Amino acid sequence: MNMTMIICQQVQPSLLQIPTAGGNLPLLRCRQQKEKVVVVMGATGTGKSRLSIDLAGIYPAEIINSDKIQVYEGLDITTNKITDEECAGVPHHLLGIVDPEADFTAGNFAATASRTMKSIVGRGKLPIIAGGSNSFIEALIDDQKYEFRSRYDVCFLWVDVAMHVLHGFVSDRVDRMVDAGIVEEVRKMYNPNADYSKGIRRAIGVPEFDSYFRAEYSSSGDVKSRDKLLEDAINETKKNTCLLACTQIEKIRRLRNVKGWKIHRLDATTAFQKRGREVDESWAEMVARPGEMIVNEFLFNISHSRNFVPVSDDVRRTTKRVAVLPVSDDVRRTTKRAAEMVGAAP
Repeated sequence: MNMTMIICQQVQPSLLQIPTAGGNLPLLRCRQQKEKVVVVMGATGTGKSRLSIDLAGIYPAEIINSDKIQVYEGLDITTNKITDEECAGVPHHLLGIVDPEADFTAGNFAATASRTMKSIVGRGKLPIIAGGSNSFIEALIDDQKYEFRSRYDVCFLWVDVAMHVLHGFVSDRVDRMVDAGIVEEVRKMYNPNADYSKGIRRAIGVPEFDSYFRAEYSSSGDVKSRDKLLEDAINETKKNTCLLACTQIEKIRRLRNVKGWKIHRLDATTAFQKRGREVDESWAEMVARPGEMIVNEFLFNISHSRNFVPVSDDVRRTTKRVAVLPVSDDVRRTTKRAAEMVGAAP
């Protein structure tokens, strides 16, 4: 007998094969009343962009930047913007789109992100919001003006790294930014009359160099004195980046413990302590695969064991991506079909 199970009365149903003991039972699965959104949070330098792209290698998704400084155009090294190569073909939004002199507020972000999410969902894609500016995320999700809670179900992922390990990584990253040309980049936009309280000049790594450029600009002091000012600027950039990381973690804990947000913590500390190929292996084991498991359950209500089938890099880079699960072939085919449904939904 050809049986069909109806699980909702919404319009525009899609056919999903659910494995049963007696074979596959056709199931009319309809679009959820609320659309799905994934939010990737964490302190600066913890790998939020990496996890977001990992997830976009599984589901048809587009990424919305929620870093309050990376929304500005320019200073790509200083603001540590993701490169075109690192994007791996995944569309990114709200990245380098705002005039450097403008004042882009949390309200501006919430309004723009709301329109962007609607557009992404309209194309049948999964919106992934990623960035370290928790005030932006909070404004979008909890301000009733944008009706986020009534329109979307949200899955929060928190990429966390033990602070003593993260501080070492941040220090090394600033050194790499110096090698990559941060001093020259900031020098090009230096203005002795600049206001460091607005626009892109609020970025860590800009006001810290003011004394150095001011001495250089006025030709005051000898070379040794200016070298000392440069060293101080670099050290101050490291210090303030670490302070930012601490503040970001405190805000995430407040959102979880005080406001009651259900935030899934992914501990990336071990991956940050590895070297060479072991970094990628540890990241996959401790962050990427658990993150995929959480999102899979969030999207499709499918539970998993913790034995994961690895996904090749080639598969992750393909345009049409499917979920690969550590379970039976029947359930694997089910999840593949579900992932296709996300991409095909009207």
